[in-house]
Amino acid sequence: MTLDQKEQEIIDEFAIYDDWMDKYEYIIELGKELPIIDDQKKTEDRLIDGCQSRVWLDVAVENNKMLFTADSDAIITKGIIALLIRVFNNESPKEVATADLRFIAEIGLHEHLSPTRSNGLASMIKKMKLKALKAV
Repeated sequence: MTLDQKEQEIIDEFAIYDDWMDKYEYIIELGKELPIIDDQKKTEDRLIDGCQSRVWLDVAVENNKMLFTADSDAIITKGIIALLIRVFNNESPKEVATADLRFIAEIGLHEHLSPTRSNGLASMIKKMKLKALKAV
């Protein structure tokens, strides 16, 4: 599945819900399904700066494919990073670095996050893209 197809799948899933409370619940469920990062990898150097809550991100590159794992101490944030990992996992570093992430605007995520969570989302994307750029 291409990065664009993964984004479209997320857009289609969010279209099912009429109300943002239901969408938040879905984001929380996605976070619960996120494979948890190994506790030994919850280190200061893996924390994403700019997030109100604590978000750890671990990155590996295997066969020119990015592999991300993460965890957060906040349930909404954990769901948001789960969405990003779903889109970026198993993509080439170049794809990750150049992705426009149209799904964020199309599902209306920015408009429905608090300013601090919105900044956190931007920080997560920035960190993931920087990791990809280093791997290109």
